[in-house]
Amino acid sequence: MRIWLCIPTVLTLVLTSPGEARAQAGTSYPVTEPSQAQPAYPPEDSAPSRIDESQPLPPDDSPPGGPTSAQPSFEDPQQPGFERPIAAQPDPHAPSSPAVDGTFPTRDAPLPMDAPKAEPLPTVMQESTRPVLTPTSALPPPHVDSGILLDGQPRIGPFLSGPGSFRFIAHHTTLGALGGFFTQAFANDFSFDKSSREAMLAGTLIGAGLGFGASAWWQFNNWVDRPMANFSMHNSVVGGMFMAGFMDLFTQDPGVLTWSAFLGAELGAWLTAGLGSGQLPLNDGLLMASGAGWGAAYTALLLAVVHFSGSDIAGKTWRDALLLAPGIGAGALALATMRYNPTPSQILRADLFGSGVGAAVLLISGLVLGGFDQSTPYVLSFLGSAGAITTVSLLWEESVDPSSLKSTSRSAKDRPYRSVWW
Repeated sequence: MRIWLCIPTVLTLVLTSPGEARAQAGTSYPVTEPSQAQPAYPPEDSAPSRIDESQPLPPDDSPPGGPTSAQPSFEDPQQPGFERPIAAQPDPHAPSSPAVDGTFPTRDAPLPMDAPKAEPLPTVMQESTRPVLTPTSALPPPHVDSGILLDGQPRIGPFLSGPGSFRFIAHHTTLGALGGFFTQAFANDFSFDKSSREAMLAGTLIGAGLGFGASAWWQFNNWVDRPMANFSMHNSVVGGMFMAGFMDLFTQDPGVLTWSAFLGAELGAWLTAGLGSGQLPLNDGLLMASGAGWGAAYTALLLAVVHFSGSDIAGKTWRDALLLAPGIGAGALALATMRYNPTPSQILRADLFGSGVGAAVLLISGLVLGGFDQSTPYVLSFLGSAGAITTVSLLWEESVDPSSLKSTSRSAKDRPYRSVWW
């Protein structure tokens, strides 16, 4: 009878205590009411601890059906067959999650002592170690050349000193070989017997060897640029012509003239290398080459004027004059380089205008006057060419060209007119 009377009491407790019923039904986590939600990271001193089951629990004095608190009480007598539930501990390594009611934990919420601290993001360079750019450190380091300097220029290789060294060696080697061959050929009247062939072969090999050895030694100890190598070939031709013409005034011996031409060619090449140095400026070389060309052209025009004026000129006079004129013109403008310094464009412009005007005047005047067997076309061509060269050289100043002013920071008022000829 007593057992039947306890059944209504048990049913009443089950209906009025849903949290306790669920705990007895096998759930191991208590139900948290939304109004009393705990933060994601509770303070260390307020963290729940396990209940010591070895100690006896106080009896439950709360009446059935009474109000329940946010934290359910497990102080009721332990039911048989059920294990007392234990409050869940928050995982310090788990990411924080929002509360049940949708609110997020505050920024100032204390963290557990064993929670891992967030490491700062790695930075490429700290402020204290970042270099400070100064005008000196902003510039790239100067290039340090480990080679041997010749005349202030670095060598380009262990044997060749400059960009014109190979051409310089090839020119002198060829010149020596040709000189040795022709001197022996003219000495033997171009006879092809055994002794003549041996002499020509020996002269060719000896001349080539001497030319190679001398030029290789010179370029190894002196820096050779391309302008010097190019104009030394031109001046060797001019020097050979001058010496041959000069010696032709005294003798017509083929052997003497051949040796004179060979020595003159060598002298012209070595004077260019010695006096002009390996760094011969381009404008100086162009000026000497222009002097040689205009010397030959004006000499031919003057001889034509004299010839077609009624005075007969022998062939030897023509030959000697035309052989001597280039050397005289080149020598005169070589001396002019000590005083004047025109630019390469000025020299080429003068050559172009002078040759164009002279050729046009000669052609037009010859056609209009009915032939070239009179002196007038040659006189007009001479005057027209000389006038064009003079006008372009003296009255064409590059420093006042508007295109050149654009590339400079100075204004036109700061650039007074100045010619390179005076």
